[in-house]
Amino acid sequence: MRRAQAGMGGEEDDNEINLTPMLDVVFIMLIFFIVTASFIKEAGIDVNRPDAPTSESVADANILIAISANDEIWIDRRMIDPRAVRPNIERLHAENPKGSVVIQADKKSTNELLVVVMDAARQAGVYNVSIAANND
Repeated sequence: MRRAQAGMGGEEDDNEINLTPMLDVVFIMLIFFIVTASFIKEAGIDVNRPDAPTSESVADANILIAISANDEIWIDRRMIDPRAVRPNIERLHAENPKGSVVIQADKKSTNELLVVVMDAARQAGVYNVSIAANND
């Protein structure tokens, strides 16, 4: 009689579901999605870009620079002094040498500041500089 009871208790232990392999798979999938996810970089402010019917999209724009309507320069959600644009571009270009610079200039910003930013990008060694526009 005792053997039968011991046998029944052993069967109940064998019928439990082992969740360890499932948790391993879930964690591996989580790590895979985190590593392969592409993170969107933003300049830091919303810019009212001018319209351009001949505009083209750029795939590897990794250095985004925004120029606001009141001539403020924003890189990585930080307002930057015009004299500090070149070192910031050099730092970001060192992180991703294949990336290009995209300048998002507001319609009401001055051309002088746009030229200063473009010149700083060229001095930093980035010759693939684009100006963002709305595609209509």
